[in-house]
Parts: sequence; structure tokens; C-alpha cells
Amino acid sequence: MVGRPAGRAAAGGMGGSVTYGTGDPRPLRRRLRHVDWVLVGCTLALVALGTVAVASATTTPDRPLGLLRPRLAHVALGMLALVGTSAVPYQTLGQAWKLVYGAALALLALTDLVGRTALGAQRWLSVGPVSVQPSEVAKLGLVVALAWSLSRRQTPPQRLLELAPSLLLTLPPMLLVFLQPDLGSALVFVAILLAMLWAAGVPRGHLAGLVTVGVLLAPAAWPLLKPYQRARILAFLDPNQDPLGAGYNLIQSKIAIGSGGMWGKGLFAGTQNTLQFLPMQHTDFVFSVVGEELGFVGTVGVLVLFWVWLLRVLRVASTARDAFGSYLCVGVAGMVAFHVLVNVGMTVGLAPPTGIPLPFVSYGGTALVTQLAAVGLVLSVAVRRPKILF
Repeated sequence: MVGRPAGRAAAGGMGGSVTYGTGDPRPLRRRLRHVDWVLVGCTLALVALGTVAVASATTTPDRPLGLLRPRLAHVALGMLALVGTSAVPYQTLGQAWKLVYGAALALLALTDLVGRTALGAQRWLSVGPVSVQPSEVAKLGLVVALAWSLSRRQTPPQRLLELAPSLLLTLPPMLLVFLQPDLGSALVFVAILLAMLWAAGVPRGHLAGLVTVGVLLAPAAWPLLKPYQRARILAFLDPNQDPLGAGYNLIQSKIAIGSGGMWGKGLFAGTQNTLQFLPMQHTDFVFSVVGEELGFVGTVGVLVLFWVWLLRVLRVASTARDAFGSYLCVGVAGMVAFHVLVNVGMTVGLAPPTGIPLPFVSYGGTALVTQLAAVGLVLSVAVRRPKILF
């Protein structure tokens, strides 16, 4: 469990007093001392690597820059979101959680009604040339709502009935995303819920019970899946049953990663990538591009960056000045960790292809901006730790 900050928020400790409130009187330079620069460095390294991988994956003789320009635009917007959310006191966002959560649900409902359909799913809202994927925004909205709800409790939920508020917050966005249909993103909401309940001190038996119920109910969802979703799951079990159809992506991904060897073929030199054998190489399977061009060393390097990133976020969670800040960080960590596990897993055959992007690396404007905004929230918690006055 990541600390119990609720009790720490109520006491000054060591005979001193703690300065709280949504504002922070410290000068900017003093706040900057509390920025987690390791977290910032890992984030920027992953974004830079993703930018190079996207450029490599989309460069063609007709388009020498590929999707580099829109990727750089997404990075610029994401950095503005990071700076903006880190500058705003995170408690202000918590106090507006109903507005944040309600707006996320409204966008999801609107997407299900009039959203743009692509690749068999209705996941995007389009306004002229701009497309937004509300499910990415809703993930962060759920983190904020659950963090505020759990932080209002004086004691950890000990009975199953006490989990009802958290479940009722999670089910609406999860179901709206499932109906798009987007099974992978729907499961992200479950991962966020479990991570935050764990941080809140919910007994492990209750968490195991929730997981067990979910596993037992999973077969009931099979008739609700689209034919291509069922084909992906079956191809995951045996991709060679349909090597030119549902199993093609996984087979080509394994070939790309395996052909990279220890050191890789070099940037912009991956044959599976540049010859377009690898499908969705700039989004779902960008990790395969890294494996082919940077080899085993490159893929391990990416995983180490994510590992350090997660450790730093959890460190901020453990030192947050209140429960709300701690839960925010845990929710962000759970969201990113699940994305990484599933995305990397599906590229090497350990998880079925679900369309979940690799955080900070895969191409996608809404996902990148939302993820960088989430980093900003963590930094907002980090720079607003208590000040001890003697």
C-alpha cells in the first residue's frame, strides 16, 4: 500500500505546523526545487524516443517526413498541458471533480451517438480536421473522481458494500467505452479502479473477489464482442490458424522484434517497418519498431525508463501531503502501467491485440496530451508537499 497520507495531512508532525490550502505561497524557484526532475527526464526521453520511432515508422519516399510534423504538434500541445496542470493546485481540480467527470461522460456518450468510425470502432469525435478520442480523457477523469471520492473517507473501505461508490463511478465510462467497442480501453478503467482501491487499503480478499467475479462474468461478454474482436482473441491463442488475417499482426510483430537481435538494425533501417510488413507500426505496434531498429538493448532501455518512471510517481504518492494527491498519483501510475503491460505484451504474443497505445511513444494526439497532462498532475502534487514551520 502506498502510504496513508490522510493521517499525515491532519498533523504537523515534529511539533511544527504545516502550511496547507489550495494556494502555495512559496516563490517559484522554491517550488522548482521540489520538481521530480528524474520523472521529467524519463517522460521527455520516452516522448523523444516515440517521436523518432513514429518518424521512422511513417517515412516513405513520397512522404520523407512521415507524420513527424503532426507528432511535433501533439508534443507541443502535450507539453503545454503538462506545464498547465502542474501550475494549477491539484486540490482545485479535485473540488471540480463533478465537472471533470461529467464532461468526460458527456463526451463518451456523444461519441457513441455521433462519433467517427474507423478500424471497426466508433471512438473519435471530429470537428473539421481535428479528431479527439474521449476515452483517453475519460481515463484521467476517472482518476480524479475516484481520488476525490476515496480521499473523503476517514477509514479504508472494509466491507464490500463500501466499495459501491467507487464501482458506480467506474461502471458508466467503462460501459460507454465497451460499447464503442473498445475492449482494451474498457479494461484500463478496471485497472485504474483496482490500483486505487489497493492504495486506499481495501483488503486483498475484497480485491481478489472483484477480480474473480470479473473473470467469471467474462464469458458472458463473448456474444457482445464484434467478430473482429473475437478473431483477435482466437488469433492470440494460435496466430497460425489465420496467418494472413487475424494472426498477421502478431506474426509480423514477432518477426520484427526477433530480427532486431541484440543491437538492432539501426534507426530508419528496419525492413519489417520500412517495407510496410508491420501493420499499425506507428500506433499499436510501435514497440515492434523499437525492437527491430534498436534491438534487445533498446527494448530493455524503454522498459527501464518506464520502470523508473513508475517508481518516481509512486514515490511522489508516498510523500504527498494529503490522501487526494496520493490517490491521484497511484491512479496515474496504474493507468500507465496497464497500458505498458498490455501494449508490450501484445507485441510479443503475451496479450491479445487490443489497440492500447504505448504511453508517450505511440502516435496519437489525444493519448499523448492526456498522458502528459497526467504527468503534470503528479508534478503538481510533488511541488505542493507540506512546508514545515518551526
